[in-house]
Amino acid sequence: MKRVITFGTFDLFHYGHLMILERAANLGDELFVGISSDELNFAKKARYPIYTQMERIAIVKALKCVTEVFVEQSLELKREYLLKYNADILVMGDDWKGKFDEFKDIVEVVYLPRTPSISTTILIEKIQI
Repeated sequence: MKRVITFGTFDLFHYGHLMILERAANLGDELFVGISSDELNFAKKARYPIYTQMERIAIVKALKCVTEVFVEQSLELKREYLLKYNADILVMGDDWKGKFDEFKDIVEVVYLPRTPSISTTILIEKIQI
């Protein structure tokens, strides 16, 4: 059994989110998803997500390609999460290319291309217009 793990905010869930999660799930037998906490998102982006942490968890947990969802409290705990969930493969979007190579000693690191022309930032900008 291969375990795949990925991390993200998954705010304003959209087609790009679905595509990366489905492609990640296809790399293994189980997919574990770390949802960034509201506090972590504020620390990273100086704003809270539109959907709360619990709402984002519920949305991602409802997907049939997802095995388990957990809360990512800190970026500095990535290695601990990988070990705790016995991950074989870490999947991230290619906008993070190279930034997680330090974990290649314990997992295979795969960077998947993002779905073109869609992101939460683009959606927020469109809504505000």
